[in-house]
Amino acid sequence: MLGYYCRLALKSFRHTPGLTALMVGAIAFGISTCIVTLTVYHAMSGNPIWWKNNVLYAVTMDSRDPLPTGSLADSDSLPDQFSYADATYLYGSSIPRHKAIVATMSGALSGAPDQSAAALVHLRATSMGFFRMFDVPFEYGGPWDAAADRGPEPVIVLSRDENDKLFGGADSVGRSILLDNHPFRIVGVLDRWNPQPQFYDLTVRSFGNASDAYIPFASGVQLRLWPHGHVSCWGADDPHTYPQLIGSSCVWILLWVELPDAASREHFRAYMDAYWAAQHKMGRFQRPRDNSLWPVSRWLTHHHVVTDNSRLLLRLAFAFLAVCLINTVGIELTKFLRAAPLTGVRRALGASRRHIFLQHLVETAVIALAGSALGLALSWAELDAIHALYSGSNDAYGLLAHFDPLGVLWALGLAALATIIAGLYPAWRIGRVPPALHLKSQ
Repeated sequence: MLGYYCRLALKSFRHTPGLTALMVGAIAFGISTCIVTLTVYHAMSGNPIWWKNNVLYAVTMDSRDPLPTGSLADSDSLPDQFSYADATYLYGSSIPRHKAIVATMSGALSGAPDQSAAALVHLRATSMGFFRMFDVPFEYGGPWDAAADRGPEPVIVLSRDENDKLFGGADSVGRSILLDNHPFRIVGVLDRWNPQPQFYDLTVRSFGNASDAYIPFASGVQLRLWPHGHVSCWGADDPHTYPQLIGSSCVWILLWVELPDAASREHFRAYMDAYWAAQHKMGRFQRPRDNSLWPVSRWLTHHHVVTDNSRLLLRLAFAFLAVCLINTVGIELTKFLRAAPLTGVRRALGASRRHIFLQHLVETAVIALAGSALGLALSWAELDAIHALYSGSNDAYGLLAHFDPLGVLWALGLAALATIIAGLYPAWRIGRVPPALHLKSQ
C-alpha cells in the first residue's frame, strides 16, 4: 500500500511541478537556515571539555584596590588573572591533582631548516599540568616534566601547524630551535587541538586560533618575555621594567586547578582564604573577600560566551522555518483542494477517509524528505562558503562553521517532523470533502 501511495504522490508531482518545487524549496531554505545557525550556536555554547566539568576549576581572587567611598561593587569586573606573586604562591599548593599557571607571551622562532627569517609566534607560557589537565593530544613526543618547570629548562612544545611550517610536518622531537635567539629543545608536537570556545583563556577573546608554541612559565620569566595578552593594573602600579612588572600588583596570569572531589575543593578554598587573610593584614585585598573556583560550564556563562545576539539569531532562524512551513501548509491545502474531484471519484469507488488521509500524508512526507535533503545540501554549501570566506582569520564564524552532526540531526529531525505535522491538516481536510459534491460537477 505504501508503494501505491508513493506512485500516486509522484503522479501528483508531475501534474503540479511548479507548486511541488515551491514547497520543496521553501522547506529547504528554512532547514538550511536553521542548520547553519544551529551549528554555529551549538559550537559556541558547547563545553569543549564537558567530561571534566566537575573537576577543572578556574581560580579567581579579588585583588583590586578598595572601592571609592559611595561606589557600588562591580562583581562583573572581577579580575580573571593574578599578579606574579599571588599566582606563584597559589600555584605552589600541593592540594590539586594537577595545576596550570598560564600566561600569553610572544617571541620569534628561528633556526629551522630552510627558514630564511625569524617568525613571530604566539606563545603560551605555562606548566606541565596544562597538557594533562586539558587532555591535550600529542602527535610526537609529549609534555615536559616537572623538573623543567622548576629548572627552568629551555624546552618547547610546538603546535602541529607550527611544526608543519618549520619542519614540514616531520617528527622534530629532540631538535633545537631558537626562541628570541636562545636555544630551546623540542620535546613535543601537538596533534590537532583548538577547542572552541577557548575556555582556558577568555581574557582577550572566546574564539580564535590556538597558540603556536608552549614553554615553561619559568622560562618565559627567565627570558623576561612581556605578557602579550590582557594586563590590568590599578593604583600606583605602572611598570616600565620587567622587575617592576614581577613585583607589581598588575594581573596577567591565569590559574587553573584540577580538584577531583569535594574534600580537595574545600582544602583549596581554605588555602586561598588563608592567603587572602594574610595579604589583607598586610594592607592588600581591601575589598570584601571574593575567592572563587569556577567549573568550566559556569566559567563560560560568567564570561557571556554565548551573547544575546546569538540567541536572537537562533530564534529568528526557527521563526523563518515556521514561516516556510506555514506557507507550505497553505500551498499543500490549495493543491489538495484543486485535486478534490479526483479524490471524490476515489471515495465513490470505495476508498475510505483513512485511505485518503494516508495517501495525502505520504505525499506530504515525500515533500518533507525532498526538502530536507535539499536543505542539507544547501547548508553544507553555506557552511563551506562561510569557512572559506573567513579562513586564515581569527573570526569565530570561520572557526565554527563546520558540519556538526548532532546539530544537523536535530535540525533535520525537527524540520521533517514539523513538515509532516503541518501536513496533517491538509490531509485531514481533503478527506472530509463529501464525494457527492464533486461527482455532481463531473
